[in-house]
Amino acid sequence: MADVSRLPGPVIELWEWQYQGACRDADDTLFFHPEGERGSTRRRRAEKAKAICATCPVLMQCREASLRVREPYGVWGGLSEDERNAILAERDRKAAVRAHTA
Repeated sequence: MADVSRLPGPVIELWEWQYQGACRDADDTLFFHPEGERGSTRRRRAEKAKAICATCPVLMQCREASLRVREPYGVWGGLSEDERNAILAERDRKAAVRAHTA
């Protein structure tokens, strides 16, 4: 589950970038896998979503927002769930090393 305590407050300036998202009018089923979807079917769907993300003017804002709240589902900012988890695990590992050496 996403950590909603990390979401920005209800201030329009913090969310306004979403109105520029290339995905805004896209079918949301491209970005979120149905229950039980696996293997090549899941990869193909995610690749279609990522192709939309690749054209997006707010890709980096979306990506950073999804990482900040640890979004557990879907393609966000051109990253799949597994890709976000790998980035977050690496960030956590580096933070732990810094804390240990400080």
